[in-house]
Amino acid sequence: MVRKITILCVDDDPHLLRLVSRNLELEGYAVLTASDGEQALAVFKEQQPDLILLDVMMPRLDGFSVCQRVREYSGVPIILLTARGQDQDKVRGLDLGADDYLTKPFSIEELLARVRAVLRRAQFSSGERVSGLRSIITVGDLTIDDTRHLVTRAGHEIALTPTEYRLLAYLAQHAGRVVTQDLLLERVWGAEYVGESHMLQVNINRLRRKLEDDPAHPRYIRTKVGVGYMLAAPEDLAS
Repeated sequence: MVRKITILCVDDDPHLLRLVSRNLELEGYAVLTASDGEQALAVFKEQQPDLILLDVMMPRLDGFSVCQRVREYSGVPIILLTARGQDQDKVRGLDLGADDYLTKPFSIEELLARVRAVLRRAQFSSGERVSGLRSIITVGDLTIDDTRHLVTRAGHEIALTPTEYRLLAYLAQHAGRVVTQDLLLERVWGAEYVGESHMLQVNINRLRRKLEDDPAHPRYIRTKVGVGYMLAAPEDLAS
């Protein structure tokens, strides 16, 4: 019997929680629910779902805090649900490790599309290889082993979320060449994300904090202002 993908829905609005849960179940997902942040953490630790739909404004523990705590030990995909719709909240959520966000009110069709997109990216980094990427590529003391989906620097493993890994792997596929922002968004997130530059910028910044000695002056992931990003070519850091 094929195991159903399990989604944890967290929201303090019981009506919305029932509506979202029911529609996810109709799509064939198994659904867990929680009505506050502390309950969400308890359910997550016990059940280990495949994705979390996480409301930002909740009692006891807000969605930002839950996201931050989950990211301390898990790369599970997280979609934040927020009624604010302010760019600073979106950036804060992404910076804490969320994979995507939806602003309330949203349509069920939009929610399901985002769920499919995030799960598709997560499945990529657990089973699919980047087309054209050598099994192992080394840039300076940074090594990307695409067979094992393992990234190390100076022999030490670097923990990446599924989205971070897919972004780095795509840049590695084109090491030494600038990749435009829209192409990165299309290939890493999906065509529906083209134009969402803040999504890309926040994830680039997260990668730099994990990879670089000085994220403000990166050696590995370089910016071509107004165009896009590139991973340094192996020969650039050969010494």
